Amino acid sequence: MRSFLSACLFATILTIATSCARPVHAAPDSLPQPTVDLPAAKEGETRTAVFAGGCFWCVEAVFEPLIGVTDVVSGYAGGSAADADYRKVSSGETNHAESVLITYDPSKISYATLLRVFMTMHSPTTKDGQHPDYGHQYRSAIFYANDDEKRVADAYIKQLNEAKVFDKPIATTVEKLDKFYPAEQYHQDYVKNHPDDPYVVRWAVPKLDKLRHKFPELLKPSAKQS
Repeated sequence: MRSFLSACLFATILTIATSCARPVHAAPDSLPQPTVDLPAAKEGETRTAVFAGGCFWCVEAVFEPLIGVTDVVSGYAGGSAADADYRKVSSGETNHAESVLITYDPSKISYATLLRVFMTMHSPTTKDGQHPDYGHQYRSAIFYANDDEKRVADAYIKQLNEAKVFDKPIATTVEKLDKFYPAEQYHQDYVKNHPDDPYVVRWAVPKLDKLRHKFPELLKPSAKQS
């Protein structure tokens, strides 16, 4: 994905190389709320969700500011423990996807709302990658931990496709979550800890601006400031 010393050069080269070859299918101005959601939570219950949508630095940064989200961890899903490390995953030789594990309070934010944010904040019609990162490890995926999560995810994808919300069919995969493997410590809170990194400035900051524009009602007070 990115090396720390060459992030700016990498992003520039890859932007030029992919801009003509791979169209970016941006989300419409507003996505509908899912019509299906998980069963009501028990009092005091905490839940988790695992999503993959390109660079996990950016996905983590998008979900951390949301009201009701208590923790977001960058990591790997879809592969085995033996090769769940950054060098192997970023090579594209494993079946992992760069993913995030979101811990949330369902009394404050629903799984359906998390799905809506997820589908809005990346390009779910792009197969195996998100600009500027391409490969199976950067695929768009919803990893379900139980049948209810699968039912809600499948229903929302069907809802968006039938409504023709996007100009192409959704490419997001719905995959069974066998295990989530936290990424190396230096990846955690990367956007927050490295605001001047060229990759962060070029790709993560615009996503956060978009988040503030599209979902101001979902943001923690500290996240509403630009």
